[in-house]
Amino acid sequence: MTGFYTVLLFILTGVVLVIFIMILSHFFAPKKSSPEKYIPYECGELPQGDAWIQFNNRFYIVALIFLIFDVEVIFLYPWAVVFNDMGLVAFVEMLIFIVILLVGFAYVWVKGDLDWIKPKPRLEHLAKGKGE
Repeated sequence: MTGFYTVLLFILTGVVLVIFIMILSHFFAPKKSSPEKYIPYECGELPQGDAWIQFNNRFYIVALIFLIFDVEVIFLYPWAVVFNDMGLVAFVEMLIFIVILLVGFAYVWVKGDLDWIKPKPRLEHLAKGKGE
């Protein structure tokens, strides 16, 4: 039971410190508000135009794909640590893992999500229909 009391004491100390810091910040934080405080972005730039504009989301798609594969590569490090101990089993498991990653990469590549500038669809069949 001593271990549980230590964990409970640790959790209670954390909760008390968070509450204490929030109370201190409530009393000592500056309370001046200005019109700049209520604009959408507090980055020093004045917003221009409407916030509901359409933008190209390819940047976010590429960033998410990078993030997904980057996180998956993290799993290679623990595998490298235990590779000598596990031998062929570790090799086969990682080979399966890498094949799954390559299938996902091939899917994204074939779908065209890695192309920064996507080609426009060819409308030759529509042009033929109009001329006839």
